[in-house]
Amino acid sequence: MTIITRFAPSPTGNLHIGNVRTALHNWLWAKKHGGQFLLRIDDTDLERSREEYVDGLQADLRWLGLHWDGMARQSARFALYEARFEELKAKGRVYACYETPEELELRRKVLLGRGLPPVYERKDADAPVPEGRTPHWRFKLDHDTPIRWTDMIRGEQQFDPKLLSDPVIRRADGSWLYMLPSAIDDIDMGVTHVVRGEDHVTNTATQIQMFDAMGAAAPQFAHEALLTGSEGKLSKRLGSLGMAELRDQGIEPMAILSLLARLGTSQPVEPVTDPAPLIAGIDFGHFGRAPARFDEAELTQLNAKILHQTDFAAVADRLPPAMDEAGWIAIRPNIEKLADAESWWLVATGDVVASVAAEDQDYLQTAIAVAQKIDWSDDPWHGLTNALKDETGRKGKPLFLPLRQALTGQDHGPDMKALLPIIGKDRALARLEAARR
Repeated sequence: MTIITRFAPSPTGNLHIGNVRTALHNWLWAKKHGGQFLLRIDDTDLERSREEYVDGLQADLRWLGLHWDGMARQSARFALYEARFEELKAKGRVYACYETPEELELRRKVLLGRGLPPVYERKDADAPVPEGRTPHWRFKLDHDTPIRWTDMIRGEQQFDPKLLSDPVIRRADGSWLYMLPSAIDDIDMGVTHVVRGEDHVTNTATQIQMFDAMGAAAPQFAHEALLTGSEGKLSKRLGSLGMAELRDQGIEPMAILSLLARLGTSQPVEPVTDPAPLIAGIDFGHFGRAPARFDEAELTQLNAKILHQTDFAAVADRLPPAMDEAGWIAIRPNIEKLADAESWWLVATGDVVASVAAEDQDYLQTAIAVAQKIDWSDDPWHGLTNALKDETGRKGKPLFLPLRQALTGQDHGPDMKALLPIIGKDRALARLEAARR
């Protein structure tokens, strides 16, 4: 069996971090099993769907490296939905309803007031049709058949259909709601596995009966715990934290994937520069039931760790034009975001304003004399500091710090062994001279 997963966003807004986590887990599962990952644009809501959101979510997925193997749009599939709807109507599995929203809400309050579950109460088939009303349509659940499935994360699940309302599947204006078109598409596209949030568990219970009513086996489901903020409660920010904002902050795609792949699992979050280990490691048996905490500070730290092990070729086209591989290797241990590379490159190759303590001025004069004599072709930093140690007796911080301050204008920074060859002899001597004035 070919494993087929799908990501089915509605183009009514930008992708946020929770959407991306769902897309990623579906993508990883398909890739691990040599299957297919499909992108389905759930744009049945024609009033709220926007083409710019379709373009945006595709761009976000490409930026993340989550490339799809096929794409479909629900707005192009209305004829299929109509045909399946008529078949279900002929089987008696969909029926017309005429209540107004106000009437439904009133009845809901009455049931709750009596301590009863607010389940929709079916009308007799021969009940009179209110004059002048256009019906909406519900799917008729089979109350005699318990709903059961084995969830890949939550384990054995069971629902009593008598405690579920028959879901509305079509509005009075003929437009479709989510439930039935989604099930029809999953059948038609051969979807074998659906990974989504635990807020869809009840939807899954009703959709399982829809699959059965259409003579199809349901996909396997994995309902993952929802994300929460670092403070431990649901955060509105998680619903608005989009890829554009993270890009603007300088977050790398692999940092996002590395965190979201393992968040909420028993597996450690590790910085990786390639998705291969994430693909190999996806296992829903490792996913927990507790809410998964998303922390932007953790993402930033992970971003830095990933950049620290990223090869030059992977970022060369985004670095300052003159920076070569030696420059990248020298500065990458000291950056959190790739944009930091430019400032450190200026430290190595630009103008530096240094401030060195008065008591170190004579030491710098000695350093100038030594720097003119050492071999600059092989590890000039250790050549310089070893010679100065022998000549002045200095060691530790008094030996190294004045040199770093004079040569870089900073108290901390990249390893001077890697940085000094990039600064070069002439620039280094000029900076030492300037720091004495």
